[in-house]
Amino acid sequence: MLTKVIEQANIDHFAKWLDRADKMVIVSHVGPDGDAIGSSLGLWHFLNSQDKTANVIVPNAFPDFLRWMPGSKDILQYDRYKEFADKLIAEADVICCLDFNALSRIDAMAEAVKNSPARKILIDHHLHPEDFCKIVISHPEISSTSELVFRLICRMGYFSDITKQGAECIYTGMMTDTGGFTYNSNNREIYFIISELLSKGIDKDAIYRKVFNTYSESRLRLMGHVLTQMKVYPEYHAAMISLTEKEQKQFNYIRGDSEGFVNIPLSIKNVIFSCFLREDTEKPMIKISLRSVGKFPCNQLAAEFFGGGGHLNASGGEFYGTMEEAQKVFEQALEKYKPLLTAKG
Repeated sequence: MLTKVIEQANIDHFAKWLDRADKMVIVSHVGPDGDAIGSSLGLWHFLNSQDKTANVIVPNAFPDFLRWMPGSKDILQYDRYKEFADKLIAEADVICCLDFNALSRIDAMAEAVKNSPARKILIDHHLHPEDFCKIVISHPEISSTSELVFRLICRMGYFSDITKQGAECIYTGMMTDTGGFTYNSNNREIYFIISELLSKGIDKDAIYRKVFNTYSESRLRLMGHVLTQMKVYPEYHAAMISLTEKEQKQFNYIRGDSEGFVNIPLSIKNVIFSCFLREDTEKPMIKISLRSVGKFPCNQLAAEFFGGGGHLNASGGEFYGTMEEAQKVFEQALEKYKPLLTAKG
């Protein structure tokens, strides 16, 4: 039995919208990851089971290792089909905003979503949601947006309508946003949900292989190169890896090739905090990914030094400057947070 995390008023409100709506649009954040795609497709499959006209729209391309997911070929990419996407957004009865907490996180789509007369619902697990949706289902204590989608569907009484395909998508989102259930995943209810998804016939082992064991040769060589450049800071129990635009070109980088890199340094004994700096190939900035273990608040550091945020053990941000400057800022952050990084227990 699951705890009733989502407020009943929000369940009832969305159920009424669902009953009245014909056209529904699901949108998620720029650079969609496993949870963004998993939650969006999980909800999309459910809406299809209710005979709704539903479309998933994302700002730009998502990683190749997620393209096996049922329904992924029907995802509309805003940067390629803007005119058609704008029409769908403008004509929607309901817009479901998944896995982001601010309109800026959907990049060029923001204006179209903001101006649409559609009723809007936010389903997300990031801190500090902005006020742009009528219904706000925001629970940072929950492991993933995919988990929230599962909870919402079940609380409305539609568990039996979750298909195997929808369950595969929800499971993928939960798995990827917890690093294969290695962080933010100590809540026992997560494993009750997994059990329920298994009852739908999913093969979780096969899903793991499809997500984590189908990379290209160039991706593996890129990983090796990145690790040879890794800098470890024993006095801070931290490590940093980086990837320049030049290096991305050298190894034929495609979106998603660096997925999971930030977690690798955490396998080093006594390293509790990892940082991955990657030059963005579309904008003049450095993308920051942070991971930690235990109680170290990498989201707090992300907010203070990189204008970002996220969760206690998984967060990120952005830096506008050179790679060298970003590395110096990271080292300044390490010095400031040294008491927390070196605290025992």
